[in-house]
Amino acid sequence: MRSPTHLVAALLLACPTLALAQADARTASLARTLKQGALATQKVQAARVLGESEDPEALAPLCAGLADEAPEVRAAAAKALEALAEPGALECLEAREDEPDATVQQALASAVKATQALRARPTRMVVMLGALKDTTGTLSPELVKLTEARMRRKLFQLGADLAPAGQGEAEAKAQLAKGKLPGYRLLSEIRPGSAGGLKLSVMCLRYPGKHQLLGNVEVQGSDEEPGELLAALAPRAIEDALASMKK
Repeated sequence: MRSPTHLVAALLLACPTLALAQADARTASLARTLKQGALATQKVQAARVLGESEDPEALAPLCAGLADEAPEVRAAAAKALEALAEPGALECLEAREDEPDATVQQALASAVKATQALRARPTRMVVMLGALKDTTGTLSPELVKLTEARMRRKLFQLGADLAPAGQGEAEAKAQLAKGKLPGYRLLSEIRPGSAGGLKLSVMCLRYPGKHQLLGNVEVQGSDEEPGELLAALAPRAIEDALASMKK
């Protein structure tokens, strides 16, 4: 069982604010720059940062960037999709078969290869991820949904297959036995931080079944906007949760 982990401010990315009703203002701002930037250099920089964001919502604007009129922007979007490591990128990458620029073709080929490898990564476990709960009552449903998506993304990257909601116990046991895989259930909540800010708590249980507790982890941070805090806390909570179950 792990003790609470505190994220320091240095781990959190500073970003411009954007007065839009979207879950992640930073991603929305970068997406707008990638689409509407006056200079290609601005678009290239926006694509690069989106690729490093670990935000699932960066997928759509980067896919759209593959059709930009400037080849350097298209190449930057392809490289960013490779860095983003979202398995869903494969469709939009493969759709650019008629790309005329050789440099962009090379970036596309590299991104396709990396994404295909990501999809073919070995399965190491099966995880039933429960719906993320907001006990603070202050967060938008969109932000809670985005945070859960980031947790799912990290689980996939760490080799987890996500069990479908409502999967029966017999079906789950058969799946685990067939692949000789461990199964885990994660129940997570967003709570107020002990010193302000937010805390992300994850309870780890054996799956299938609901009662065998394997561990509980908490990560927290403050001094940033909720969207920025949760963007940093979500992958860290998953990493700590899986580490606690291996002990």
